[in-house]
Amino acid sequence: MKQIQLLKHSPTLNTVLMVEETIKDAKELIKVAEIKRRLPKKVMHSTLLQILDYLQISGKIMMAPKGVLWIFSPREDLDKLIKKGLEI
Repeated sequence: MKQIQLLKHSPTLNTVLMVEETIKDAKELIKVAEIKRRLPKKVMHSTLLQILDYLQISGKIMMAPKGVLWIFSPREDLDKLIKKGLEI
C-alpha cells in the first residue's frame, strides 16, 4: 500500500510580515476576520491561524476571545520608558 504524506504548508516570511504589519497598524483589538479583510493580499484561513500561533508564541501578540492585540515593544521604546521611569 502506497503511503501519502501531506506536507504542512508553511507561510512565507513576506506573509508573516504582512500579517504583523496589519495587526500593528490596527493599534487596537482586532478580530481575525477583520485582519483577513485588511490584508493587502488574500491568505488562507489555516495559514493565518498558523501565523497567529507563531506571533503569540514569540510574544508579539496576545490572543483573546474578542480578538488579537499587538503587544510587542521594540527595544528602543523600552529604553525610552526606562529613562522616564521612577527608580526604586
